[in-house]
Amino acid sequence: MRRREFITLLGGAAATWPLAASAQQTDRMRRVGVLMSTAADDAEGQARIAVFEQGLQQLGWTVGRNLQIDYRWGAGDADDYRKYAAELVALAPDVTLASAPLATAALLRATRTVPIVFAIVPDPVGAGFVNSLSRPGGNATGFMQFEYSLSGKWLELLKQITPSVTRAAVIRDAANPAGSAQFAAIQAVASPLGVEVSPVNVRDAAEIERSVTAFARSSNGGLIATGGRAIAHRELIINLAARHRLPAVYPYRLFVTSGGLTSYGPDLTDQYRRAASYVDRILKGEKPADLPVQAPTKYETVINLKTAKALGLTLPPALLARADEVIE
Repeated sequence: MRRREFITLLGGAAATWPLAASAQQTDRMRRVGVLMSTAADDAEGQARIAVFEQGLQQLGWTVGRNLQIDYRWGAGDADDYRKYAAELVALAPDVTLASAPLATAALLRATRTVPIVFAIVPDPVGAGFVNSLSRPGGNATGFMQFEYSLSGKWLELLKQITPSVTRAAVIRDAANPAGSAQFAAIQAVASPLGVEVSPVNVRDAAEIERSVTAFARSSNGGLIATGGRAIAHRELIINLAARHRLPAVYPYRLFVTSGGLTSYGPDLTDQYRRAASYVDRILKGEKPADLPVQAPTKYETVINLKTAKALGLTLPPALLARADEVIE
């Protein structure tokens, strides 16, 4: 073979190496562990993983062909998070997905080497999950839920909807540091709005029912639900608000589609679509330490007009006009 032909052949082969390496990278079976914050039969949790899997498929990953996904469902139970995190790490996944702060904390306690992509985490720096938003620095990165200051807007929205409200019960997850931070942000705007706020801890359904029922015995009250375990108890909270005729503001759209009055917050399902892109990048060789934590790109206001009418509320036209979605 002449020298020129050899160089041409070598150059052609070299050009195909990156393509062959990329194909090999996505063709061999990879493993992803997922620790969810909902119960396995929760419709919202199922919707999130459907979006996550769809996002991965669009990026070339197909379950059963080149990808295996192991799911565990924490459902707000701290003991289960610890147990399932250990189980997932023992399976030696290439990357894990953590849903919400408690799942993220459990996985970080279980491993400092397996990459973790988190979703729906309010303050990853304050929680110690990452060193900074721009340079996470460890084995975790992902998608922020929102800034804590957003929580104050829930009380402002409650006051807009029902100006007569002078008392607000804040349903929070006492076991989750985010619950205390969100309550503090709400408390900070309470006095200028002329509202007294009191916490309702979300340890179990009986405590929620007992506390909300006691709160509702006095007039001019309203409810604010924060995240965490409130999601798992959302049907109970919505039913209690209806039973005691309490105007209520929720953090996510899923509360309002289930019959709640109104919500203001990020599109949570979209975070799982975006998380799929980070899982893909890590599977292809990038490091969590180099992938910046991303904030939500959009916040949405959702209103359930049917619930407003049942409560005898006339909502301000300006609020209805700027709502992203009105459910009739």
